[in-house]
Amino acid sequence: MNKKQIKAYGSWKSPVSGSSLVQNSLRLGQIKIDQKKVFWTEGRPSEKGRTALMEWSAGQDQQELSQTDWDVRTRAHEYGGGAFLTVNGRSFYIDNRDQQLYEIIEDDKRLQLTHNDQFRYADMILDDQRQQIFIVVEDHSDPDETINMLLRVSLDGSGEQHVIARGHDFYSNPRLSPGGRQLLFISWDHPNMPWDGTQLWLGELDTDGNLSQLQSIAGGDEESIFQPQWDPNGDIYFVSDRNGWWNIYEYSQGETRCVLEMEAEFGLPQWVFGMSTFAVVDSGKLIASYRDLSGSHLVQIDIGNDTIRDLDVPYSDIDQLQGSGNLIAFIGSTNDRPAELVAYELETNKKYIIRRASESDIPESTISKAELITFESRSGESSYAWFYAPLNPKCEAPKEEQPPLIVMSHGGPTAYSSGAFSPSIQYWTTRGFAIVDVNYSGSTGFGRAYRERLNETWGIRDVEDCAAVAQYLVQAGRVDPNRLIIKGGSAGGYTTLAALTFMDVFKAGASYYGIGDLELLAKDTHKFESRYLDGLVGAYPEEKQLYRDRSPINHTDQLDCPIIFLQGLDDPVVPPNQAESMVFALKQSGIPVAYVPFEGESHGFRQAATIVKAIESEYYFYTKIFGIEPADSLEEIEIFNL
Repeated sequence: MNKKQIKAYGSWKSPVSGSSLVQNSLRLGQIKIDQKKVFWTEGRPSEKGRTALMEWSAGQDQQELSQTDWDVRTRAHEYGGGAFLTVNGRSFYIDNRDQQLYEIIEDDKRLQLTHNDQFRYADMILDDQRQQIFIVVEDHSDPDETINMLLRVSLDGSGEQHVIARGHDFYSNPRLSPGGRQLLFISWDHPNMPWDGTQLWLGELDTDGNLSQLQSIAGGDEESIFQPQWDPNGDIYFVSDRNGWWNIYEYSQGETRCVLEMEAEFGLPQWVFGMSTFAVVDSGKLIASYRDLSGSHLVQIDIGNDTIRDLDVPYSDIDQLQGSGNLIAFIGSTNDRPAELVAYELETNKKYIIRRASESDIPESTISKAELITFESRSGESSYAWFYAPLNPKCEAPKEEQPPLIVMSHGGPTAYSSGAFSPSIQYWTTRGFAIVDVNYSGSTGFGRAYRERLNETWGIRDVEDCAAVAQYLVQAGRVDPNRLIIKGGSAGGYTTLAALTFMDVFKAGASYYGIGDLELLAKDTHKFESRYLDGLVGAYPEEKQLYRDRSPINHTDQLDCPIIFLQGLDDPVVPPNQAESMVFALKQSGIPVAYVPFEGESHGFRQAATIVKAIESEYYFYTKIFGIEPADSLEEIEIFNL
């Protein structure tokens, strides 16, 4: 047996390199099933973030439907989603390069269906009877006022399109009834976000496809509706959080009832179009995924006889569930291997692994697995996190040493950390860092009341939770109190900067496209999030002082620890001036600071070179701040005031 090397935490030789994080890696995305075939999108960092459209069926090799110069992605709401549709043997998609809608036809050619370069399209449904598509559109003709609508688009390539619904700030989920006579859709208005309050509408369609006799069948300012679906018999299913949890409801003959009442979440915050947590596989038969404290679960629901059956699948996190007839498909993750696109035949339980997000060669003995932590941040109120201990079978630290801790603050802030295997987390744990991934107050997965803890308290409750879990681990003797780090991206970047500014707990931080100036964000962001802070902070400009009080940029005199900023220069959500303002202030204050900007990157890094450079720069920064001798050969970055 090889003797372990005794080396300080943070300096262990790791089998997980920066380049291995992107080598053969993919971002598995939206899924559709049509005619016993599974279709999906996959983002490819190795191709500068291009998104491809793929196809698979049992007994056939997977193949790409898109061409190498096609990029299947919409920028509606900036975050996109719902960029393709496959139905009745036909395939449609939106191309990132021009944001126009295309139909893929034989011989790998395409027919352009729209011709308006001011429009961004998303989330479509085919009307075969009238030979048109119902689709969400975002009109950018007026730079001062983006308008969202529902359209019907002709399939003859003429570009003819007609507005069928407008007047609300946002639309999603147009869904056509089995007979083609009715249309469902969701709308919501500022200042609500779709997880705050939405309205589910049902309308009649005339022979041309225009809407009339609209009626609201569910929702309101304090009820979030998610993923309406039709049953082949004409009944309607949807997810609502009217009872405090996102549960599935049935609407039939004017009456609504909860299909399965649980303290669990069958819904998700609709940051992107096309999200799916349940499927109608036959009349009265649903397959659904839900999340509770232990992770994701899969159930079969028979509406007719009110029976529920658990489906035993080896996945702790399930996403993008789709189903048709005997076949279901979803993205499944475990705590010890990368996410994979899987298909199941319901009658035989036969499983197909179609595609893996990456081909991990990390030995199982090296993988640090998530441990659920429940901790108290305010008296009588529990919060949750996933802890990953440092682990490397070839190394151990001196017995008297405790590991540095990286507190991870997810984005959203409504996102959810699942405890699923993450190569980037293993990058740190195999080097001797401890990680805690925090589902702070405001996170999804714990009911509406937990989400609403963050109402008007962003920058307070999330920060308290991140600080509390770090102190909890210190008191448990599991981490080094003098090497507490916090990092996060986007909204998590704001939590990071606020924690470093307003709490005296952390010794360093990393902000990935994070927010330093709430007031600037309120005045300079895209429509989808332009009123988001009304709920998280307060109405602007009425609460202008509150925005200034909670903005780290206005309190750099309280900052006394080093920070690295990593920023995409094409980011429309959190513009680069956010990071640049903070960097300038820290340089003036004499605090160690690094700034790593990336050309061609938007909100969230997509290119392989960027992903590698970012994590290696972050590691280099920590080695210099804490005097760690890395086993890696790292490219130097400039650290001011060091």
